[in-house]
Amino acid sequence: MGDSLERLGSEASMATETGIKSDLCLEIDPPPLNETVATAEDWRRALDKVVPAVVVLRTTACRAFDTESAGASYATGFIVDKRRGIILTNRHVVKPGPVVAEATFVNREEIPIYPVYRDPVHDFGFFSYDPSAVQFLSYEEIPLAPEAASVGLEIRVVGNDSGEKVSILAGTIARLDRDAPHYKKDGYNDFNTFYMQAASGTKGGSSGSPVIDWQGRAVALNAGSKTSSASAFFLPLQRVVRALSFLQKSIDLCTAKPKAVHIPRGTLQMTFVHKGFDEIRRLGLRAETEQVVRHASPPGETGMLVVDSVVPSGPADKHLESGDVLVRVNGTVLTQFLNLENLIDDGVGQIVELQIERGGQPLTVNVSVQDLHSITPDHFLEVSGAVIHPLSYQQARNFRFPCGLAYVADPGYMLFRAGVPRHAIIKKVANEDISCLADLVSVLSKLSRGARVPLEYMSHTDRHRKKSVLVTIDRHEWYAPPQLYTRNDSSGLWDVKPAIEPAAVSPSIDINDLPISQNIPLCHHDTDPMPEVRGVTDPAATMGASSGDGSHNDFGSEAKKQRVEDDSSDGTVSNASLYGSELKSDDAMATDNTVLRDFEGATAFSANASLAERAIEPALVMFEYDLLIEITVLAKEVSEPALQRGDSVYLVGLSRNLQATSRKSIVTNPCAALNIGSADSPRYRATNMEVIELDTDFGSSFSGALTDEQGRIRAIWGSFSTQIKYSSTSSEDHQFVRGIPVYAISQVLEKIISGGNGPTLLINGIKTPMPLVRILEVELYPTLLSKARSFGLSDEWIQILVKKDPVRRQVLRVKGCLAGSKAENLLEQGDMVLAIDKMPVTCFNDIEAACLTLDKGSHSDENLNLTILRQGREMELVVGTDKRDGNGTTRVINWCGCVVQDPHPAVRSLGFLPEEGHGVYVTRWCHGSPANRYGLYALQWIVEVNGKKTPDLNAFADATKELEHGQFVRIRTVHLNGKPRVLTLKQDLHYWPTWELRFDPETALWRRNILKALK
Repeated sequence: MGDSLERLGSEASMATETGIKSDLCLEIDPPPLNETVATAEDWRRALDKVVPAVVVLRTTACRAFDTESAGASYATGFIVDKRRGIILTNRHVVKPGPVVAEATFVNREEIPIYPVYRDPVHDFGFFSYDPSAVQFLSYEEIPLAPEAASVGLEIRVVGNDSGEKVSILAGTIARLDRDAPHYKKDGYNDFNTFYMQAASGTKGGSSGSPVIDWQGRAVALNAGSKTSSASAFFLPLQRVVRALSFLQKSIDLCTAKPKAVHIPRGTLQMTFVHKGFDEIRRLGLRAETEQVVRHASPPGETGMLVVDSVVPSGPADKHLESGDVLVRVNGTVLTQFLNLENLIDDGVGQIVELQIERGGQPLTVNVSVQDLHSITPDHFLEVSGAVIHPLSYQQARNFRFPCGLAYVADPGYMLFRAGVPRHAIIKKVANEDISCLADLVSVLSKLSRGARVPLEYMSHTDRHRKKSVLVTIDRHEWYAPPQLYTRNDSSGLWDVKPAIEPAAVSPSIDINDLPISQNIPLCHHDTDPMPEVRGVTDPAATMGASSGDGSHNDFGSEAKKQRVEDDSSDGTVSNASLYGSELKSDDAMATDNTVLRDFEGATAFSANASLAERAIEPALVMFEYDLLIEITVLAKEVSEPALQRGDSVYLVGLSRNLQATSRKSIVTNPCAALNIGSADSPRYRATNMEVIELDTDFGSSFSGALTDEQGRIRAIWGSFSTQIKYSSTSSEDHQFVRGIPVYAISQVLEKIISGGNGPTLLINGIKTPMPLVRILEVELYPTLLSKARSFGLSDEWIQILVKKDPVRRQVLRVKGCLAGSKAENLLEQGDMVLAIDKMPVTCFNDIEAACLTLDKGSHSDENLNLTILRQGREMELVVGTDKRDGNGTTRVINWCGCVVQDPHPAVRSLGFLPEEGHGVYVTRWCHGSPANRYGLYALQWIVEVNGKKTPDLNAFADATKELEHGQFVRIRTVHLNGKPRVLTLKQDLHYWPTWELRFDPETALWRRNILKALK
């Protein structure tokens, strides 16, 4: 597992002169012969000394920050100071943001390590460790010898190459003057330095490896490689030696509590490149200047430094331009990066005199040297999953924006939902200018939860235009309140405190006090606010996230149908995630519509889901009528008679951009059975359901209601999602729209209106008893009678079923039973359901009607008497039914960055629950968490914690409350495929406290409770 920055993907974007210069190298006098000729024994002795001092680093970036994303990776480091406990590695390994890391020695001893310094520009950094923690290994530090690097020097790269723990790669240094490698346009890149190059063929995981000579000295630091060849790139060690010296002195002066190390670093906020004299002449360099430079430079000098770019609003802005040739600094001729950097680092806060030539004209400019650490972000704001911090020098150079602007390192939930991308620069919020992070915090402190305000941002990919979106200020219960993290170099951690004082936070908006221009972000199984146009809502907003497997879907392609293009739709589909998981959400999530309008006016209203059946697709929604003051809601008569083939219907609804639209069409199939297979990651999908097909394909972006000519609603035109699998590793989500007959909804709707016999739920301020829906937890699919005959169905039963339903001419077969249901172990895959209580069954509605009859009966029988056909034999079975309240998941726990809950129906429909206990199912995990670091991924159950059984969430919560910060935990899991596994995991309560979400039916809100955190 390697860091993404360890590989140089492409250098095609580099200037043409790079290709020309690739044949050049810095010629220097070779060292004496006796120092370059090494025997195999010499290398053996050197490696015996070096290998014990090389460590494998397992690093976890706990949050996205600056150029890095959250995640876990492996790399390499080596001991450069044994007494003080200092490890040298790359900057992109140490990470600019919060990081948790361990070092593993060659004897597999593991010790915790802490970052003490990461260079703002160059690719090196230091970890510290407690030397006394290494008890069973004898090792020595590796000395640094930057002066020993030379062209032709035979070297060895020792490190964790390709995850092999210890690899030794041979090579020969070919160049000392290679340009710094360019990794990516929006990520970390080194600059203002030369690199070394050798054909050692390093791969991922070898970042931070020492490049040693035959005497066991480190002559360079491995940093990256080119994937298209065997070339590897090494960072020279001169600046590393300087930083290490400051670090050692700081540690020696510290007698008690460790303190942050200050290593002086200066900057002009500009980038130089080294170009040859021939090219510089073409830029206008005068002949007399060239003679002066050649005479004052060391023998063999091949070129000069030329300005490549200047960061806007930096010290050099308005003074220097791209193409300026640097001649002197403070009167001294400088042609090398190292000499220039030494002068700037020693002159922080001073004025330097730069003599340049611009197009052949000599100029002298005075530039102030800025403290480089002052423009290196050391704090960030975390709000609703978003990470925002001042724009760093690295990204300011990449994007050509001034340093310090409010930069989105991770949009999280709130910003992603509004369409704000990663790397965005926030310019305005609520019409107030945002010039820095403090401005953003000030504006957020004035906004109430649920407020919808405009946000203006810029993107480096479209830097000349600003974009405006509406963002809902979502301080939802499943996120902690806005927090400000600040780097503490003394402890190696990032201290956290509330970003907004509780007294400054505006109170949450009550549903009855909400202005018309705002709407409340709702909880997990609630739906987002939906538009209303003359009584018709937008089903696409509530159903667009349902999912399944497209391998058995009959609705994927309809080329013969007339297609009506919706020119008003932008075709944009947003998919927000609570966490940065690689897996799809296990539960359906509603999409948000930020602009609400129709032909008469615009309004937004609050809605909350009252019941969502797990057997059918739609969710029933209750909303506040008092909020609809501009639109008269027309109560449509719900028509019970089913539609027939050939009936004319009108599709009345909203397009994707919420334009009211009406289209006429003809019913081609009023009872098409849905057959959506399971997705790669279990998620909600409609089962045991018939839908309506029309002769016109209106596209997946258009939804609404199907009405007849009298204006009666006959069906809901809703969207479904399926997964099309191209191979075992490749799949794609596909959305299609079909009609949902009203009889699939009306029965449950009547129970809600009349009052149910289940738990109460707060709806519009009134406690309403919700119905308990009785269902047969079996997934069925129809088979044509002509095909069923081949499976042994008798002609007698065929005649009975045809007489019962001459239109469908089908029989229902069992696809599977939900694990843990009363039908499990009774019905088998392939069983044909012929009758219930001697009444023939031909469609899903017959099953639902039989379950409804049980509820209406005076007796308390909960069983159905089924007549089935199994492998050609007719059988009578008594099968139990189950009752569900429709609330779905009501409790989740976030522990070590993984979210656990009771298995939802999409998991149970796969037919497996572990015998050891199935109440703690890992539904997703977070990047940069301990779960990510140690491999506790989704699709498995936690059945034991330190030997204690965890059959349910209560037992799991009790077991984890006893665990302390930094404690290793032994857990036993069972995967969805039935495979058991035991792994250890280190709890991190600093960045990942344990908390739970509970749905409170008394308030219809989710409540976030901290179960375990650092005090």
